[in-house]
Amino acid sequence: MIAQQKIAPLMMIAVAFIWGGTFIAGRQLAVEVPPLLSAFFRFFIACIVLSFFSPPKRKHIKLIKEQHWKRIFLMGLAGVFFYNICFFYGFQFISASRGSLIVALNPAVIGLVSFLFFKEKIGFVRWLGIIISLIGVSIVILGKDPQALLMNADAWKGDLLILGCVASWATYSIISKPVIDSLGATSAVFYSLLVGTALLFLFALLSGDLTLVNIKNIDLTGWGSLLFLGGLGSALAYVLYYKSIGLIGATSAGVYIALVPIFGVSLGALLLGEKVTLSLILGGLATTLGVYLSNFKDKSKI
Repeated sequence: MIAQQKIAPLMMIAVAFIWGGTFIAGRQLAVEVPPLLSAFFRFFIACIVLSFFSPPKRKHIKLIKEQHWKRIFLMGLAGVFFYNICFFYGFQFISASRGSLIVALNPAVIGLVSFLFFKEKIGFVRWLGIIISLIGVSIVILGKDPQALLMNADAWKGDLLILGCVASWATYSIISKPVIDSLGATSAVFYSLLVGTALLFLFALLSGDLTLVNIKNIDLTGWGSLLFLGGLGSALAYVLYYKSIGLIGATSAGVYIALVPIFGVSLGALLLGEKVTLSLILGGLATTLGVYLSNFKDKSKI
């Protein structure tokens, strides 16, 4: 057990690296593959991979029928379907670096929603993290070109869509807790992925994105990105994440999430040649600090 606890930090660094890399893969796919087609294949692959870690169980299916099927449907709708529509359409307009920093708002927004709607008590340190995260993302967004953002509505498209990812994930995180408590984290994620994948398949088919011609047009780089997103980013990383939580606790595992935007910006510059501006650096540092503090659970509550 002690040996496993020592491995947990390495597992969480791997998780942060993989999740940072998902923004690179998403950006590459967004400019080459129809969005709904990318989203469907991402989670079709994820379902296959995750099924090996969490095979369907009769007792789980009974629990779903009795009390959780509505929540699982909403989890798939918000955390898979809407999230990935925003994700792949959003990256048609903005860089991977920018997107990774905006999505880093997740812990802050989840904390804020929990406080406003569920009266969860938040300590001073987490409040500080929420505020710093909001300031950091504001620097990233407004640092692009404040005048252009005010004059041209199209300049907001990518940012607003990626903010939609944040809203979708906050919704998923809030409504998933009772399901995770009953079924376990991996099983809850698996069943929500099944729902989301089915919805993405239906809409990809109806939209005309899911065609043989479009599938044939996906090159090796595209399939590599889809395998990375589905197999690693949406399956293996979640298994490692929840395994780490079981070994070192949610608070200790959560602080490593602060590495995600760092990896996202670094990989964007290294692999995609994205320009790292002063606003991106300053906003990134503030956001990363905010993510770290947002995951900190202290004893003083207000």
